[in-house]
Amino acid sequence: MSEITPVISATGLFTPPDVITNDELVASFNAYVARYNADNASAIAAGKVAELSPSSVEFIEKASGIKARHVINKPPILDPAIMAPRWDERPNEDISVLAEIGVKAARDALARAGRLPSDVDAVLCAASNMQRAYPAMAIEIQEALGIEGFGFDMNVACSSATFGIQTAADYVRAGHARSVLVVSPEICSGHLNWRDRDSHFIFGDVATAVLVESREMAPTAHWEIVGTKLKTVFSNNIRNNFGFLNRATPETADAADKLFVQEGRKVFKEVVPMVAAMIIEEAGRLGLDPAALRRLWLHQANQGMNRLIAQRVLGHEASEDESPTVLDTYGNTSSAGSIIAFHLHQADLVSGDLGLICSFGAGYSAGTVFVRKVC
Repeated sequence: MSEITPVISATGLFTPPDVITNDELVASFNAYVARYNADNASAIAAGKVAELSPSSVEFIEKASGIKARHVINKPPILDPAIMAPRWDERPNEDISVLAEIGVKAARDALARAGRLPSDVDAVLCAASNMQRAYPAMAIEIQEALGIEGFGFDMNVACSSATFGIQTAADYVRAGHARSVLVVSPEICSGHLNWRDRDSHFIFGDVATAVLVESREMAPTAHWEIVGTKLKTVFSNNIRNNFGFLNRATPETADAADKLFVQEGRKVFKEVVPMVAAMIIEEAGRLGLDPAALRRLWLHQANQGMNRLIAQRVLGHEASEDESPTVLDTYGNTSSAGSIIAFHLHQADLVSGDLGLICSFGAGYSAGTVFVRKVC
């Protein structure tokens, strides 16, 4: 029996229509800072409370390269009295917010591949923050699409999508499924502390989908999955402590560790060499020259990290063509970032071109998916 080859048949993308520019974000944040400092003027003067510093567009763009981000619910985020997304709780009979945007991305992928839901065997919901513990978001997405088979959730933070792609590819190779949807609905605005100057600009919302299938059923134009590699190394440098055992209460609602927190400089210093070495080593194992990779679709977290990783892999400063960026307009969308870059910047490649989808983030976690264009 010949080995089954998994491929990426199509990808899908849902982009929320609302956009927050850096100018808008800074105006909102600085209004909050001015109000906070005024309300605490006496305590600040007495040295009991630290004075907050305002932000600026220049600071944000220098620190991250981000210029704007899409969000699901813009008005409350920009309200200095709220500074967080807010939704009315939906009844259990209605589709949840996370599943709703995941379904939109999944339908886009199915349409691009010319697939019906009946053609799909499984749904993996791979994202950094699930809306609830159970029922699994994947099963809700499966139900909404009308897919028979099975589904489950997986969370490896910013590497969830690449971990999901390898898992889907393994199911295909083993013959347990012929077609698997990996859906990554990322409502990152919900776990971001919009009142923290060092991180309030980082995240945006989006949903992506990747259709992984057996080559025998794939459309003529597809991406062969040449090889994948996953890696995790425990670190507290990126953390979120929100959960049912330690969820926020009225007394701790603003506790920083119940939202996204990171030691950015440590992350930069430790993750860049780890990911670059991982890519180079896996390319060698696959018999590939990393310098010959036509395009790198890297995790969209930080412009400086991507620049250094690409330089170490390719052996030279990467051009925008070699390592495209969506970070500037989407912000950090966790596991969806590298998939957005792949979705938007792959149509011009020709048959035989090699590329790399790569993610890295909290855990630490990192995933590589080497692909070859077939058309």
